[in-house]
Amino acid sequence: MSACAPAPTSSTSPPSPPPPASGRRPVLRADLPASISVFLIALPLSLGIALATGAPLQAGLVAAAVGGIVVGWLGGAPLQVSGPAAGLTVVTAELIIQYGWRVTCAITALAGLAQLGLSALRVARAALVVSPAIVHGMLAGIGITIALAQLHIVLGGSPESEALANLAQLPGQLAQPHTTSLLIGALTVAVLLLWPRLPGRAGGTVRKAFPAALAAVTLATVLTWATSAGVERVDLPSWSSHALPQMPEGPVLGLIAAVLTITLVASVESLLSAVAVDKLAAARQRQGGPRVPKADLDRELRGQGAANLLSGSLGGLPVTGVAVRSAANVAAGAMTRWSSILHGCWVLLSAGLLVALLEEIPLTTLAALVMVVGIQMVNITHIRTVTRHREVVVYAATALGVALLGVLEGVAIGIAMAVAIALHRLTQTRISQERRPDGSHLVRVRGQLTFLAVPRLSRALAQVPENAPASVELDGSFMDHAAYETLHDWRTAHIAHGAAVEITGRSGQVVAEPEASHRCRPWTPWHNHQCTASPAPKGQVPGGRRDDDRLMGGVRNFQRHTAPLVRKELARLATEGQQPGQLFVTCADSRLVTSMITSSGPGDLFTVRNVGNLVPLPGAETSDDSVAAAIEYAVTVLRVPTITVCGHSGCGAMQALQATVDGELAVPGAHSLGRWLRHGRPSVARLTAPDDARPMLAGRPAADELETLCLANVVQQLDHLAQHPCVAQRLAEGSLALRGMYFHVGEAQAYVLEHEGSAPVAGPPVFTPVRPDVLTA
Repeated sequence: MSACAPAPTSSTSPPSPPPPASGRRPVLRADLPASISVFLIALPLSLGIALATGAPLQAGLVAAAVGGIVVGWLGGAPLQVSGPAAGLTVVTAELIIQYGWRVTCAITALAGLAQLGLSALRVARAALVVSPAIVHGMLAGIGITIALAQLHIVLGGSPESEALANLAQLPGQLAQPHTTSLLIGALTVAVLLLWPRLPGRAGGTVRKAFPAALAAVTLATVLTWATSAGVERVDLPSWSSHALPQMPEGPVLGLIAAVLTITLVASVESLLSAVAVDKLAAARQRQGGPRVPKADLDRELRGQGAANLLSGSLGGLPVTGVAVRSAANVAAGAMTRWSSILHGCWVLLSAGLLVALLEEIPLTTLAALVMVVGIQMVNITHIRTVTRHREVVVYAATALGVALLGVLEGVAIGIAMAVAIALHRLTQTRISQERRPDGSHLVRVRGQLTFLAVPRLSRALAQVPENAPASVELDGSFMDHAAYETLHDWRTAHIAHGAAVEITGRSGQVVAEPEASHRCRPWTPWHNHQCTASPAPKGQVPGGRRDDDRLMGGVRNFQRHTAPLVRKELARLATEGQQPGQLFVTCADSRLVTSMITSSGPGDLFTVRNVGNLVPLPGAETSDDSVAAAIEYAVTVLRVPTITVCGHSGCGAMQALQATVDGELAVPGAHSLGRWLRHGRPSVARLTAPDDARPMLAGRPAADELETLCLANVVQQLDHLAQHPCVAQRLAEGSLALRGMYFHVGEAQAYVLEHEGSAPVAGPPVFTPVRPDVLTA
């Protein structure tokens, strides 16, 4: 295990230290099983990628071990797992054919030195300026090339070095396949595709214990061994004869081009993978997972460079960050870089201890495994994304160029196409930033936003202080994917620091985000609407317009701006019917805008509003059964999984309950209101409980007795809810959850109380503030 112990690095940029002793046990409890899961995926993939490149099979294991240990320790993306990547398969295969394996190792080591130089210049962020359409198109072209080549091996033949030649020979190969090889390959593909779909809880357990790649290789190997099938198997030569690099020989310009190709492709793929892993980790954190530091891209590039230098020196394949292994690492619950390091140790141990088992694996199985990986590199999600951003021409040109001509040629074609399209769209884009008298900041963008404008946009956004309210005014009809990602990521981080952000068009209309679940404007009060003004006879109300004129003006504004955005979704709901995820019981107070505080849209909430957000006890409704009817319909017909009762600060109903005289409402003429508020008397009685049992807010004490009553009222209505027969039945089944919520109007802050039906809660009910997602630098 000494080979797996990471060495100390320079004091100028030390790696993150291991977790303290007090936190090491939970980290190992998460990282150890995660490392085993990643190892089980990495082992067959590393052998398959080595087979696809034509390199010695040990080279894949060397790259996997070095990538896991070196990048895991020195890199800047804690949860990214590195190793030999399918994205460099075609490039490496061409180099081996042209220069031989040992020179290719030297080229890999030189590419590592180049990556170290780039990291010293701190240009990692600049690599992300490349249009995602070009990167995704490059990967798709490589995937097509890989799939065509490996299909020949699955059919029992030998692949050619070019995609066109493989395509031309495919009909003849299909006409005369090697039956045994084809059956083993078909079994491998079937297991890879069907394994993730194993049903039920038992299927989930099996999938977690045995990843699809491992299951496919194991089953195919066992079948081949049991039937003594005559197919070629893995041949791992003795490590004593393992080939090491030699000094490059050949045209200098060709060698420089080879080094730059490995450097650029490996760097861009690794950095894009690191950004993707950040997003996966952030999504896991939003769901209650552990917090993980955001990737330091320059440090990650330095770790990749060190790994390629060492891998090439030891006779290994080029190393990159691998999206498949990294995604599996996050999904397995990894918390720190130790998961990647340990996975590299397991690969290293298996290379010495499991040689006999590895040599039983049929080459057809590895070819089928890599073929499926190549097909998956033509990602449908990527195609949809570039289509939405009107960059499908760039994607297609890059993919075809890479498949037909080569990686460098294809990327050059993609860049030329992207530049041509950008120049066609882009006449002049001006970006400015200014500070307003009220302390807020305004960023103006005049013209089309493409990846060419991303550096200027980033600089302008970086000038906005973290806590300052900001507006971004866009005057253009187009925003490509790179610009959208830059703007979206900045907006998310700025909001996380507690600052307000508004993105509008030049006319003042709020710009809907392309990937938002709902594309409605969240909130604009009538008195700020110019469009709601309507001529009316003067003297009727201050300002010369009637209230109903404002209402109709708002409806006209809805038809003008919002209806076109939600019409498709409403048409779907009209056809399919409603399937809300919540029954939301709240107060009729006009300051409580349910869609605003829940970021919800059509079809999300089944809402019941009344004075005081009251839920009468069963049998106490007198002549008003509306609340009970809504509860019954939501619980038994709509089958909502959650019911939320939401109160708010300064509730007029609670004020009226506080002001009762001799049990009667101290509001003259409020007969119906008085009868209704009798349902709130149990909430007042709840205040007689001892201080240590009264509901409270986490983080600060209740402002006054009225706020305590508003909190107690929410808890009391949850108790009333639990006594409705239909609710009690669903609670007993475990198919329904109750939640309390309190919204402080003046603070614009929501507080939440999880509630388990009528079961007693130890200690006082505590409402916890809901915090925005926190993004770390």
